[in-house]
Amino acid sequence: MTSSRLPHAGYRRIAGSALAAVTVLAAVAGCSSSGSKSTDAGSSGGTTTISFMQIMINGSQKSTLVKLTNDFETANPNIKVNLEYQPDYGTLHAKETAAIAAHNAPTIGQVYEPWAAQFANSQVILPVSQYAGSDKPDQFNTFYAGVQKDLALPDGKNWMWPFNKSVQVIYSNSDLLKAKGLTAPTTWEQFATAAKAVSGNGVTGIAIDPGTTASPASGTLMFQALAASNGTPDFAPDGTPQLNSPAAVQALSYLVDLKKAGALQVGTNYPGEAALGAQKGLFDLSSAAGYYYENQAVGGKFAMGTAVLPTGSTGQPTNIMSGTNLVEFAGASKAQQAAGWKYMQFLASASSQAEWASQTGYLPVTAAALPLMSDFIAKNPYLPTAVGALAYAVAEPPYSWVAKAEGEEVVALQAALDTGTDPATALNTAQTAALADQKAGAAQ
Repeated sequence: MTSSRLPHAGYRRIAGSALAAVTVLAAVAGCSSSGSKSTDAGSSGGTTTISFMQIMINGSQKSTLVKLTNDFETANPNIKVNLEYQPDYGTLHAKETAAIAAHNAPTIGQVYEPWAAQFANSQVILPVSQYAGSDKPDQFNTFYAGVQKDLALPDGKNWMWPFNKSVQVIYSNSDLLKAKGLTAPTTWEQFATAAKAVSGNGVTGIAIDPGTTASPASGTLMFQALAASNGTPDFAPDGTPQLNSPAAVQALSYLVDLKKAGALQVGTNYPGEAALGAQKGLFDLSSAAGYYYENQAVGGKFAMGTAVLPTGSTGQPTNIMSGTNLVEFAGASKAQQAAGWKYMQFLASASSQAEWASQTGYLPVTAAALPLMSDFIAKNPYLPTAVGALAYAVAEPPYSWVAKAEGEEVVALQAALDTGTDPATALNTAQTAALADQKAGAAQ
């Protein structure tokens, strides 16, 4: 597997500078009946041309998508797929929004859940039932339970189809754990004990990056995971912020305690991965899709362990789903809708997902792919552990304000970890700001 890292590829949520662009949709809510880029390409000589806007622009992500697309076109010679590349998710969101405003949308696009919610509210994407003939076509039932739940919007309808999915994983220096007489932690309490036990003499338990208000990173994800494992996720299913719940205060206090004990460092640009690879860190929290980079950083210097996230005070497994889904834009002709649906089904099929996962590090969205990946799993034993979390992992609530409100978490983490602000005070401030974000987003 050779791949170039995309910005924030390992994280669930991308707030991005493009968030402001969603307000443009309010002015183009009626454009769904207009022509699109795909309609302009149209059907000619018995061939239907569709377009797919996405960010798989580098390394194995690009080469694997190209190969899968070529395979699809070979099997469907009457369909031509134009791959339209964008450099990152923020640009993708801006380009999709601009294309909609220009009545020139692609046939298919990658989306995060809040984008899909805004697009659906503006009637510029189609529900699955419109082009598949059913809200839950047969292939839907083959997906992991967490993936199934991630395809619906607040109206209860499925508007999305899965593509590149991942969950969070704890990577560790197994040799260092063994030398200290420790085993891989299964609870966050054990995690803290291990992190403190190894810290000192140039080694720190874990290094995190809270990120920025535009792009939350690993530290914010760790806070989110901790809050959820304590019984209250950072956002309710209806998108209401819960940033100052007792579970959230407990989560941020946990991080502050680790830092005061010298077991946590704050950095930027994948600091946990760098520290782990340099044998200066015990743990790193990152996406399963980041396995290649973690392994590359380690370079065989020690045995790297992988495990799903520990449990918290609830004792129940929790995890955060990352990656995007696919949507069809409303400007496509009936022929393009049908061709796009064929392509979306193909990408989500067991064989395609097996190849995609084996080459890119993303997780297959269906268990039917695993028997086709036996050689890969033998060399990469982390996969069954990681993919099992897709049964219960939770994705970002599909509301437009969530991405901006998540930036308030970053501010709270920076205040508590960098300047010593009391966790409850920092989170009360974050909650007030997040509720204002919700109010503004709901009014759009």
